[in-house]
Amino acid sequence: MKKLFPILAIALTMAFGSVNASTNTNMNTTTTTIVSPVQDDASAEQVESLGFHQELKKRFIEGGPGFMGIVLLCLILGLAIAIERIIFLNLSTTNTKKLTEDVEEALASGGVEAAKEVCRNTKGPIASIFYQGLDRVDEGVEEAEKAVVSYGGVQMGQLEKNVSWLSLFIAIAPMLGFMGTVIGMIQAFQKIAAVGNLSASLIAGDIQVALLTTVFGLITAIILQIFYNYIIAKIDGIVNDMEDSSIALIDMLVDHKK
Repeated sequence: MKKLFPILAIALTMAFGSVNASTNTNMNTTTTTIVSPVQDDASAEQVESLGFHQELKKRFIEGGPGFMGIVLLCLILGLAIAIERIIFLNLSTTNTKKLTEDVEEALASGGVEAAKEVCRNTKGPIASIFYQGLDRVDEGVEEAEKAVVSYGGVQMGQLEKNVSWLSLFIAIAPMLGFMGTVIGMIQAFQKIAAVGNLSASLIAGDIQVALLTTVFGLITAIILQIFYNYIIAKIDGIVNDMEDSSIALIDMLVDHKK
């Protein structure tokens, strides 16, 4: 019996050792199995990301150089006009409240010339309108008001410059896409008439290419429409500030004349 205990101890040690070894091996295998799909997903996402740009380029080429090129030109010109207008409108934005307070203080302390100097040192259409009104104040408040109204119309025209071209590109881009689709459908039906047999494989390619022009035309119109709405909202905000500040200027001139 005394010799049996050391033998049992050695056997148990070897058994547990093999179990632990197999467990570690299984855990390593499981870890490898878990890590492997994660790496596969990452590589698949990378391939998918690269594939999107390639697919977009492929679809654009499939649409044909004619209508797709014109639609792309509409997008480029529209974006150029939109970016130019956004930069111009941001530069035209003025702190109207601060400008009105500065003009009022200068008008009370230094007179009309001091107020005109404040307007000369301030950028934006509102400061220009203020300057025109102050420049005519010697002729009377009514003449100053007419100058403010007239020059306000001029400044509004400057704000809305080239916006009509942007709306034209928004309208013409999907129309060009629809025209490309109609022409592609006509070509598909001409193939059917020539062959005399309605086969899906015969016209599927032409129909797919035809629909691509519509898709890209709609994408162009959607992108430009977002910029157009932002520009219109920006113009409306500046015009409202111009009207409010013009009324405040006339009130200041009336008080100054008293």
